[in-house]
Amino acid sequence: MNIGFIGLGKLGMPCAEEIAKAGHFVFGYDVEPRDTSLVDIQSSIKDVVSKSQIIFIAVPTPHDKEYDGSQPCMNLEPKDFNYSIVESVLDEVNKYVDNQLIVLISTVLPGTTRERFTPMKGRFVYNPYLIAMGTVAFDFTNPEIVMIGTEDGTETGDAKELIQLYKSIAQNDPPYIVGTWDECECIKVFYNTFISNKISFVNMIQDVAERQGNINVDVVTGALCKAGTRIINSSYMKAGMGDGGACHPRDNIALRFLAKKLRLGYDFFNGIMLSREEQARNMALKLVELAWDNNMPIVIHGKAYKPRVSYTEGSYSLLVGHFCKEVAAPYTENISVSYVDKCTGDTYDSNKPAVFLLAHSATTTYRYWDNPDSDELYCEIPEGSIVVDPWRKFSSDTLKVIHYGNTR
Repeated sequence: MNIGFIGLGKLGMPCAEEIAKAGHFVFGYDVEPRDTSLVDIQSSIKDVVSKSQIIFIAVPTPHDKEYDGSQPCMNLEPKDFNYSIVESVLDEVNKYVDNQLIVLISTVLPGTTRERFTPMKGRFVYNPYLIAMGTVAFDFTNPEIVMIGTEDGTETGDAKELIQLYKSIAQNDPPYIVGTWDECECIKVFYNTFISNKISFVNMIQDVAERQGNINVDVVTGALCKAGTRIINSSYMKAGMGDGGACHPRDNIALRFLAKKLRLGYDFFNGIMLSREEQARNMALKLVELAWDNNMPIVIHGKAYKPRVSYTEGSYSLLVGHFCKEVAAPYTENISVSYVDKCTGDTYDSNKPAVFLLAHSATTTYRYWDNPDSDELYCEIPEGSIVVDPWRKFSSDTLKVIHYGNTR
C-alpha cells in the first residue's frame, strides 16, 4: 500500500520506517529536515496526500515547557493540550484529500476529536499508540493492544482496512479494540495515568519504609505482586524513581483540566501529581542530609527521563535536583547539584567523593524488552563517595551504598 506519514519526529519516524520495512511505500513530510533511506520525504503535505491511500498524522499536542514535570507544577493552573499543530495539519490535509483514510495518532483529551477535529472530507479514524521512548520501533511492531476509534464505535470498513495494514506489520498477535473516538481517547490517556498511579503508589510505600524503619520496600511490593487475583500484575511495581517523559506528567495535568471542565467534584489526578512531587522532595531531603553531613556535592547519575535516551522532558532526575537546591537553600548556598549522563553529554570527571543518586536502572526500565544483564555506570565513582540507590540493586565492597527504601 501507499502510506503517508505527516510528522516524522521521535514517534513518527520510527513508525514510518517500520511500515516501510513491512513492504509498503511510505511518503513522509515534516517541517524539519529528516534523513532516512526508508521513507520517501516529500516537500509538502499536498504531495503526501496525493500519493497515499492511508495518511497518518503524528504531530505533537504540546504543553508549555513549565508543565512537563521536570520542575514543580502543582501551583500552575491546569490546562488542556495545545491542539494548534494538529488543527493546522488537518486543515491542510482537508484541502487535498479525496477519499483517503486519515488516521490521527496524536494524544488528545476525551471529546477533542468530536468537538474540534471533525468533520473531515476524507474518511477518518482516531488511532493512538501506547509507545515508550527508547523502544518505539519494538512497541509499534509488538503492540499490547491496537485501538481504533470510529465515530459511533462500530467496526467500519475503515477500521477493517487499518486492521489489515497492522496485521502486515505486527510481529505479535495483539487484540484489536474498536470504540468511539472518545473511548479511544480515554484509553490512551488513562493508560498513562494508570501507570503514573502505580508508580506513585509503590513510591509511597518506599517513603513509608524510609520514615518508619525496619521495612524493605521490595519485600512489601514483591508480596503484593504475588496477589495476582486482585492486584493485576508486577509491571511498574518496583519502587524507585518517579515517572517522567513527554507523556505521563503532562497527561495528568491535562486530565486535571478535564476534571475541572466536567465538574467531577474531585481531582484524582491532582493527587497523583502531588504524590510525585512530594516523593521527589523526600528523596532530595535524604540526598541533602548526606551531602551536608559529609561535606560532599550531589551528583545525579542519569539526567534524561530514563536510560538510553537523551530526552529530558518530564525528567524525575531534574525534579529531584530542583528540590535538592530548594530544601538546602534556607541553610546553605554551597550544595552543588550536577548530573552525569552519556546520552545528554553531561560528565563528571572529578576525583572528589560525592553523594551519587543512581537515578537510571536499565535492568528495571527495559526488563520486559531486552532484559539487560547489568546497569551501566556513566562515570567512575570516586573512592569515599556515598551511593544512594533507589532501585536497591547496586553493591560495592569499597563504597558506602544506601538502598533507598530498605531500612531493615
